[in-house]
Amino acid sequence: MKALTCEMCGSTNLVKHEGVFVCQSCGTKYSVEEAKRMMVEGTVDVKGTVKVDTSDELKNLYEIARRAKDSDNSENAAKYYDMILIKDPSSWEANFYVVYYKAMSCTIGQIESAGYSVINCLPSVVDLVQTNVPEEEQELVYTEMMLRCSLIGHMLGGAAERTYNDIDYSIRYEYMQEFSNRIVAATFIPYTLADILEERYNGKFGKLSAQGWKDAINIQANYVKHVYTDKSGIQKIINEYGEKIRKYDASYITPSYVDTTSSQNGNKSSGCYVATAVYGTYDCPEVWTLRRFRDYTLDETLAGRAFIKTYYAISPTLVKLFGNTNWFKSLWKPVLDKMVLRLQYKGFDSTPYKDKY
Repeated sequence: MKALTCEMCGSTNLVKHEGVFVCQSCGTKYSVEEAKRMMVEGTVDVKGTVKVDTSDELKNLYEIARRAKDSDNSENAAKYYDMILIKDPSSWEANFYVVYYKAMSCTIGQIESAGYSVINCLPSVVDLVQTNVPEEEQELVYTEMMLRCSLIGHMLGGAAERTYNDIDYSIRYEYMQEFSNRIVAATFIPYTLADILEERYNGKFGKLSAQGWKDAINIQANYVKHVYTDKSGIQKIINEYGEKIRKYDASYITPSYVDTTSSQNGNKSSGCYVATAVYGTYDCPEVWTLRRFRDYTLDETLAGRAFIKTYYAISPTLVKLFGNTNWFKSLWKPVLDKMVLRLQYKGFDSTPYKDKY
């Protein structure tokens, strides 16, 4: 007789339990009569064309894959979506999640390639949705995809940052480009899906695209201070996407990571050079506190104004030469942290601040 083999997943590990045979791999159940039929000896000689109905099999596979996905069982989800893809190559769900779960299981060294594998699959997956999914169901599909794209973008970016932070300061600069490449790949996963939806549907899913752009900017916000020695390029990208977001969310405020400098009293600049270099942005709670101290304490006395003038004469050159080095930031950050804490204890606010002049 033939070995008892599961028709769903091909496993031979079937165990009789409470009057039925249960596949230990996928959970499919068979009655005693079905088991006997499956174990009949010999083959059947069939002439002509035979059409095999696999709809029930696919239904079971989808059920198992979705159950694994919803319970965050990545290993089983990947396994069953891979099986679905073989049997149903036009499935948007299988095409997306096979790549997604492979990227989820990547090693640190594979983060960049994993990110781009997700990015590269998105156009063809959207093609499948447009072709095979009813229009009234497409928004739900894209919402699920956007959530997953944002999730894996944050996951890959977070893993890259943790690895980078574990590297000794003395040699970290050697890994800057590698880290930068990984973060870019992670960031552009939600950017790409949002761009495709905007282009393909002419703004029909604009709010969903706006959410994707916001998520991508948030990934950059977490890591840009580590990555870009010259932040003007990335700030340009963020500004462009900020304009796109405001088409669907007029209240959105684009974050800024580029040092802001302007004339003040004819002899000083609004840029707190050292603090901005240390904290990575001119607009953050620590720098807002320091700017208030500058404008409402130092600037009120002759000695304080002299200090400001000297500081703005020297600090731009120091930051230009050393501001992007780890030793410079490590030297100044503890000093500034203590100073900020003392100022905040004395009542200097850390909320968003517009310079006095």
